[in-house]
Amino acid sequence: MNKSNLIPCFLLAAGRGERMRPLTDTLPKPLLKIQNKSLLVWHLEALAKANIQEVVINHAWLGEQIESTLGNGQQFGLHIQYSPEGSALETAGGICKALPIIAPDDYFLVINGDVFSPNLPIAHLLATASKMRADPNKPLAHLFMVPNPVQHPEGDFYLRDSVVSNSKSTGTEKLTFSGIGIYHKDLFKDLEFGAPAKLAPLLRAAMEHNKVTGEKYSGPWHDVGTPQRLQELKAAYE
Repeated sequence: MNKSNLIPCFLLAAGRGERMRPLTDTLPKPLLKIQNKSLLVWHLEALAKANIQEVVINHAWLGEQIESTLGNGQQFGLHIQYSPEGSALETAGGICKALPIIAPDDYFLVINGDVFSPNLPIAHLLATASKMRADPNKPLAHLFMVPNPVQHPEGDFYLRDSVVSNSKSTGTEKLTFSGIGIYHKDLFKDLEFGAPAKLAPLLRAAMEHNKVTGEKYSGPWHDVGTPQRLQELKAAYE
């Protein structure tokens, strides 16, 4: 991989994991394990394999466990920094707070810490980021979309070709946002540093200006949202 194609990655790990209780009463949700590897380690190994080196992880609930478990990332061949939040700032608020640490020139990759996608094509995402840089329209986001899971049948956004929108039109398919995306720093430029903020309103506003691209991913992807889903994944993969 050409180093000029590399971008930093931000892993979202600040959620309380209420639906995963009681497992998350004493353990951060992203440290729950499948095949004896935590969800975060699955992501970190995939990032290292794609030669990404700079990783930032935010945390709030029991965040010290994340830091003590993963350290500075040397064991993975990565350089990990942390963005502690105290109380969770929601997705966009957490990204905004971490931007000075992520320090992107333009684009960076973001992955939810509580999704399980064992064959995640990081190299493809890096190539996509390079195309975004060369695009005169300079998209503010590129979303990995997945077929709607049982627990989220209504989906999130509409996809037609490579354009993501908030409204239905001819030829669109409504899909679920995977929690995996590439973002331009300017998507967050109007947020107040350190204040909670949700990601969806920013994406919808950018969609109104045709600034959000995306693609459908049909590979294995799971939202590890409840103890039952975790057990089902363990049964399937172990």
